[in-house]
Amino acid sequence: MARFSSEEKIQAVRQYIDGHEGGQTIAKSIGVHPSLLHQWIKQFELFGDDAFEKRYTLYPAQFKLDVLNYMNEHGTSIRKTAAIFNIPSYETLRKWKVAYETKGFDALQSKKKGRPSMKNKNNQTSNTQVPDEGSIEALQAENERLRMEIAYLKKLNALVQNKEKSPNKTRHK
Repeated sequence: MARFSSEEKIQAVRQYIDGHEGGQTIAKSIGVHPSLLHQWIKQFELFGDDAFEKRYTLYPAQFKLDVLNYMNEHGTSIRKTAAIFNIPSYETLRKWKVAYETKGFDALQSKKKGRPSMKNKNNQTSNTQVPDEGSIEALQAENERLRMEIAYLKKLNALVQNKEKSPNKTRHK
């Protein structure tokens, strides 16, 4: 589905309000479903030109719950509710509804996005106890590390020897 700028949405809504063309005709001419055009019209009626401004909003969980409760109490559709609360995409409401119905209120809590910071990893590793130097645990840990190092070097040596004995090796004179 094509993305429309706020100016394009306003132009389509004004075209409908002028009354020269019907919603079906306008929706077909710009390539959207008529219900989406009617959502734009409802948003425009409620909020004017501000309805189509880009917003990057993190909605609090209580707001999400209030919106869902409003939708249930008043029997409004997802699209109409999105228009009433000026939520840019009705799909956002659909996700909230499914999450709430399956996992309850906790699912409406905003999750931290992106990769975890390195600070958290450093804090976790620093919380693990490092044995004191010279203690039995420290000596055992060092012994294990050295055994792993020797095993690695033995495997590496075996691979090098196998490569030298390989019949596929061509000799250059």
